Amino acid sequence: MFEDKKIEEIEQFFSCSSTSGLSEIEAEKRLLKDGPNILNSEKKQNIIVKFLLQFKDPMIYVLLGAGVISFCLKEWADGIIIVSVILLNAIIGTIQEAKAEKALEALKKMSSPSCVVKRDGKIKEIKAEDLVVGDLVVLEEGRIVPVALCLVETINMKVDESSLTGESIPVEKNADIILNENSGIGDRKNMAFMSTPVSYGRGEGIVVSTGMNTEIGHIAKMLKDAKDNKTPLQQKLASLSKILGIVCVSVCVLMYAVGLLYAVFGPNKQDIGTASLDLLITAISVAVAAIPEGLPAVVTIVLAIGVSRMVKVNTIVKHLPSVETLGAVTVICSDKTGTLTQNKMTIEKTYINGKIKDANEVDAEEVKLLAQGMMLCSNASIKDERYGDPTELALLDYAKKFGWNKEEIEENKYQRLDELPFDSVRKMMSVLSHYEGKNIVFTKGALDSILKHTKNIYLDGKVRKITEKDISTINENSKIMAKQAYRVLALAIHESNVVDEENLTFVGMVGMIDPAREEAKPAVECLHKAGIRTIMITGDHKDTALAIAKNLNIATDEKQCMSGDEIDSLSMELLEEKVKTTNVFARVSPENKVNIVKALQNSGNIVAMTGDGVNDAPSLKTADIGIAMGITGTDVAKGAADMTLMDDNFASIEKAVEEGRSIYSNIKKAIFFLLSSNFGEVMTMFFAACIGFPSPLRAIHILWVNLISDSLPALALGRDDKDSDIMNLKPRPVNEGLFAHHGFSFCFFYGFIIFLITMIAFLINPLIDLNAPGSVGFTWNNLLIYLQNDAQLDKCQTFAFTVLGMSQLFHMLGMSNVKKSFVNVFKGKNIMFLISFIFGLTLQILVTELPYVTDFFQTTALEWYEWLWLIALSSFPLIVHELLVPVLKKSKLQF
Repeated sequence: MFEDKKIEEIEQFFSCSSTSGLSEIEAEKRLLKDGPNILNSEKKQNIIVKFLLQFKDPMIYVLLGAGVISFCLKEWADGIIIVSVILLNAIIGTIQEAKAEKALEALKKMSSPSCVVKRDGKIKEIKAEDLVVGDLVVLEEGRIVPVALCLVETINMKVDESSLTGESIPVEKNADIILNENSGIGDRKNMAFMSTPVSYGRGEGIVVSTGMNTEIGHIAKMLKDAKDNKTPLQQKLASLSKILGIVCVSVCVLMYAVGLLYAVFGPNKQDIGTASLDLLITAISVAVAAIPEGLPAVVTIVLAIGVSRMVKVNTIVKHLPSVETLGAVTVICSDKTGTLTQNKMTIEKTYINGKIKDANEVDAEEVKLLAQGMMLCSNASIKDERYGDPTELALLDYAKKFGWNKEEIEENKYQRLDELPFDSVRKMMSVLSHYEGKNIVFTKGALDSILKHTKNIYLDGKVRKITEKDISTINENSKIMAKQAYRVLALAIHESNVVDEENLTFVGMVGMIDPAREEAKPAVECLHKAGIRTIMITGDHKDTALAIAKNLNIATDEKQCMSGDEIDSLSMELLEEKVKTTNVFARVSPENKVNIVKALQNSGNIVAMTGDGVNDAPSLKTADIGIAMGITGTDVAKGAADMTLMDDNFASIEKAVEEGRSIYSNIKKAIFFLLSSNFGEVMTMFFAACIGFPSPLRAIHILWVNLISDSLPALALGRDDKDSDIMNLKPRPVNEGLFAHHGFSFCFFYGFIIFLITMIAFLINPLIDLNAPGSVGFTWNNLLIYLQNDAQLDKCQTFAFTVLGMSQLFHMLGMSNVKKSFVNVFKGKNIMFLISFIFGLTLQILVTELPYVTDFFQTTALEWYEWLWLIALSSFPLIVHELLVPVLKKSKLQF
């Protein structure tokens, strides 16, 4: 906003002085008028509200109604279990959502607690929150910029703006330049931004904005405005919940109406009051049967298992549903520096003896003067800890490859005698060293600055006068390296007893870059095969970004690259078109990043966004899944993100996507498994009510199956091994429902199988007993009379309950992979299938054989031979699965 203004214009605009600052009286007035230099806090939802919101669910409404009616009818056991289920799910949901919002707090921590200002011409230290527009702030190395400043004086000043731009190289500031209006944040060299540390030099600046009006303030506002969108899984489960709620109520009402008509007008007429009470109890059982009470807990536990799996691929998940979301992404927007690249400037090219060569293909003798000269002309260190400018660290790393260590050489061999520090005017640095028995001045810096002072050239071990042709050749080769996005530094020397920069002898150049990670390219290719597009978003320059993108096969030409300025000129509609073909975005602002993410989302994509800086926080929060960097990431970025990469490595994202797909597949298996059981229970209860049978299952039986018998196999499915070809599949469409590709038919079919064998188990005793020699014979009336006997009904219900519970164990084995035989289950490493099967069978035996437990469940003990043929009947879903494998192999049904 003020980068295009002269200092005099700034003074006039804010009625202040660039030499003496404001008066104390004026500062107090402005503080009262504008308020303190702080970031606004966001009011948080308290834990009670979070807890109560967990009940805002159609399935929960139905269960609450069933629980209330159970208590009214004095069905205490049923009521207690139903209410316990509701409370357990609410507690799980509250714990999952009760995550402290750390982003704004982290932003506050980054701001400077105190600062130095000039007021009334005197230097004083004050609290940063007391700064006002027009104040004159004094900056020096180590200080954090406390507000947005227009610089009025800079002396070799560099500021680390990596948290705002994402680029690790400190920005050289210059108070004397005037820029074009609305220059990109990374180009505003006459401005300093809140929360960025001064890494070198000193300066002074006039405060042009405070608090929420600063760049950091704008980011804080975007964080507040960014909505916490539901993940694809949450949306699908919410939709499923609504459907099940409607179906449940509809079935209960229909069953009640049909049952009442049958009771009043059927062959065995009943009193309407008695019939209503019995049907109400049955309706509760149907409501309980229709709702998979264990589903929320199973999904949460499966997601938690996914979290532990993610840790193994260097990914820490903050929000559980994000585990699945990563498997659904269609676009990954990745930061360049540190994620796709190594975040380490590296020398890759050298120009010596008139030729560009790969830095690793030269021998030590050939590169000795260039590498040692660059190394000695440096103030960085890599001896114990790495410190210094990234460019200088690269020079030291290169010299070390040949066995030359700066500290050792300076101490024992080539002593430094004097130094002429770098400054932004000369664009050079020089040191005087005692080198090879002579006093040599080594000068490194920008090529054009070096050449202005060069008289000679060093070629093939000899020194001669430099010619125009030499200079032309040097410039041409410099341009070749620059076009490949290399940062070029030149070295010159001359013999002297004092540090000066005249009559230089040109030695050579180095080209350095932050290179792509070796593992990034295969990861990009793997994601491409999986139908996932990779987009690079960076604060770096366009040519540098494009060079890295080409290397990683993210982009092929400049048409696929856009700058932040170009984005600013587009409407959202035009940007939505551009993002379809643009794979590289350079010199972008925080607003640009948010708009890119929104444009991709509006185009029907599920977007993952990576980032490490404060500037990335709004887009991390806006994206369907935000991924922060664990090593270089700021607390702000981590607070806004859904997950964190522990190794800052793009390849870890590819592995995490694979895990995410596997987790969604397993959750879908678990949901289909649970719903098949629920459909079977509902059909059983509805069919019995419609034909005037007493309920084949008690509400407590259904709750036991839904919460215990079903949950163990569902958890085993949730821990299932991932398919080997899971990354060869395209991402599922955004609008694809849980039951796409005949999923509902699949659940209904297996529900019908479970209903069929449950009804067979319920009726098998009457069929045997009524057809036994000397019996009254099997007729409809005799069957109804038989079932009115409490002891005989208990036996029938025990058979139905046992088959319903055990059939889930066999159905589990088939659900592991609907397109392969169940024998494949035992080839994997998931022993949970075996544990669930044995444990589930043991529990089913206990509830039918253990004294006191049988009283609670109203079951009767079974003979050993009855167990055998009930187990055989329960295995029918697995037999059907084996028969259907050839058919399902050709279907589009996919888990």
